[in-house]
Amino acid sequence: MNSLSQRPRIAVLTSGGDAPGMNAALRAIARTAAARGVDVVGVRRGYEGLMAGEFTALTQVVGDFVEPIPSLRPAGAMGGTLLGSARSKDFRTKNGRCRALQNLRDAGIGNLVVIGGNGSLTGAHALAIESEIQVVGIPASIDNDIGSTATSIGVDTALNTILESLDRISDTARAHRRAFVVEVMGRQCGYLAMAASIAAGADLVLFPEGRTPDEDLVASLADEIARVFGADPGPRRVLIVKAEGVAMPTMELVTSLQDRLDVALPGVDARGVILGHVVRGGRPSYRDRMVAARLGYGAVDALLKGATDLMLAWRPHRIPEGATRTADPSVTWVPLKVMLAETASLLDGSSPETQRRVAMMQAVEGVLAV
Repeated sequence: MNSLSQRPRIAVLTSGGDAPGMNAALRAIARTAAARGVDVVGVRRGYEGLMAGEFTALTQVVGDFVEPIPSLRPAGAMGGTLLGSARSKDFRTKNGRCRALQNLRDAGIGNLVVIGGNGSLTGAHALAIESEIQVVGIPASIDNDIGSTATSIGVDTALNTILESLDRISDTARAHRRAFVVEVMGRQCGYLAMAASIAAGADLVLFPEGRTPDEDLVASLADEIARVFGADPGPRRVLIVKAEGVAMPTMELVTSLQDRLDVALPGVDARGVILGHVVRGGRPSYRDRMVAARLGYGAVDALLKGATDLMLAWRPHRIPEGATRTADPSVTWVPLKVMLAETASLLDGSSPETQRRVAMMQAVEGVLAV
């Protein structure tokens, strides 16, 4: 491993889907590096900007000191990402990565922090094994679908946004005796739907890991709606939380439900709401700001110690296999190769973590419906 003293500049980029707390991580990286006399540059538009050489200063020299640029001071309270983000097909090619590496070398940058999800960290791993550049990753994905870490930047804020929306929808659903199917983000991972359904007191939750056939899905939902509204003529509601990764489109599901309700329970309406990108936005919560700051600090610390090809993971209770505990008791170093393998198993259902989540939801299914 190379010493950071030989490479006094760090570049940082945000890639893939934005997540509340990314800016808090950028601020922490700039402040930590500046305190140690190290310059930090940001890369605009993720890997697309890295291939185009779109660098912008995140620190500045003031007298004898290195300081973060003034615009970073309030950035930690802002959602989105100041650097912008993009998904890149070209970066997946060897030629694209060669262009990116040459731009880093030309700018005198030997260290890179990648903040993003599975695809972004896959790119970080490729850069680390193909070059002398030191590369570390920070997990940022509202879906909580990254292996080897208990949480990722953005998860807590997304859950708070979903919960507030579900509470509001429940108010109007109860007033009109309606059944609402609310779709939340989570393409291959149903974590947001699972966690939000418990917190909101939903009646049912649908997640891709369940793999229920469409016809069985509609029938079970219709039965539950009939049970709830048939038992009490008062102001009741049915709240169904659905992850976007469930194959049956939300509005198709609602139409099929309504057809059944028109026969079995006239006067009860089924409605659908797709929260979509509302879930991504907003000011980051305390937890996301705190986790982002500590992972950002850990990223700079890892580079100072000559580390590369790893991700900073948030594991306050359990150390993942192959991980190294840092000075921060909640932050570990996990090899990117190990993390990517765990992420793949998390998404295909073979991970013990995925199986635990599904088993937990099956165990509380009867409780949700009470």
